[in-house]
Amino acid sequence: MELSDVARLDGSVADEAHVAPVAALTRLAHDLWRRSEPDVEALRLARSLDQAARSGLSVPETAALHGLSERSLRRVSDRVFGYGPKTLASIHRFQRALRLARSGRPASEAAVLAGYADQSHLARDTRRLAGTTFSALVEERHSDRNDKAPGGFAG
Repeated sequence: MELSDVARLDGSVADEAHVAPVAALTRLAHDLWRRSEPDVEALRLARSLDQAARSGLSVPETAALHGLSERSLRRVSDRVFGYGPKTLASIHRFQRALRLARSGRPASEAAVLAGYADQSHLARDTRRLAGTTFSALVEERHSDRNDKAPGGFAG
């Protein structure tokens, strides 16, 4: 694969790639960064989809709100977030439960308040999304706080 296969190059970058590949790639990255313009409409859509997932809207409700079919919503979500709308909603629900537990609520109460049927569903989501146990994540935050001196500096 040639650099020209990845991006349009002016002749000097292509020549430089043979002599100093790291410098050429660095220059190419900077040039591409400067040329890239964010797609404002895509950013607005991403923010709106994220807000819908945070608020607990279902996939059909989110699709209807955005004038998309469920299949189109899935494609857009995959492109923007890297996963589908159900996974995005699961991540937000999991984060809500974790915030509640870290604020002192019992795990069973945090699970129900976040929208889980029960604590075992929260435990399964935690293992799937974080690869560890819920209590380990809650404790990790508490031990981080206890390891810091006043002002947030490590002791």
